[in-house]
Amino acid sequence: MRIGEPQPPPDEPDPEEPAWLLSKAWQRAELVVWGAHGGAGATILATWLQPAWDMGPARPSTHPRYPATVAAGRPLIIACRPTAGSARAATIAVAAVTRAGRRTTVLAITSDGWPEPPVATARFRLLEPQANAVVRIPFVPGLRLADDPATVALPRRVLRALDKIRSAIGRSPHIR
Repeated sequence: MRIGEPQPPPDEPDPEEPAWLLSKAWQRAELVVWGAHGGAGATILATWLQPAWDMGPARPSTHPRYPATVAAGRPLIIACRPTAGSARAATIAVAAVTRAGRRTTVLAITSDGWPEPPVATARFRLLEPQANAVVRIPFVPGLRLADDPATVALPRRVLRALDKIRSAIGRSPHIR
C-alpha cells in the first residue's frame, strides 16, 4: 500500500499502544480530530463535524504512532492556531503521522482573532504538500461566551470553511 491510502487496522493489538485505542467508541467515529497542542480547537471542530472523535492534544513524543493508528483509514484532521508556536507543533504532529505511514487529510488552522504572523504562514505553506487540504477556520467571537460550541450560530465564512473540510474528507457539504 502507498502512503495516504486507507490501511486496514492491524489484526493484533500492538503492546506499545495505549489500551484505550481498542475502544469501540473510536471505532464508530468516521473522522479523527487531533489537536497539534492543547487549545488548538480540536474539540470545537469535532463538535461541528460530527460524527467525529476528538483525540485531544498531540503528544507525538509519547505515542508517535497512535493518531495514525486510530485513524486507520478514517480522515485525520490536525487542528492548530495561527501562531508561530502552533505552526511548529503542527509540523511535529504532521511529521509523526507521516512517519507512521499515514497522511494528514486536513490541517485546520483555527483563528484566534489575531492576524497570522508571517513565520506561521511560511511554516503552514511548507505543510501544504503533506496534507490533502489546509483550511483556515475564521474566528467565531460567540465561542468566548458559549458553554457548548454546538449552540453557537456560525457565520457563513465559517460554514464555508467547514464545507471545505467536509469536501476534503469526502463528505457532502452541510445543508443550510
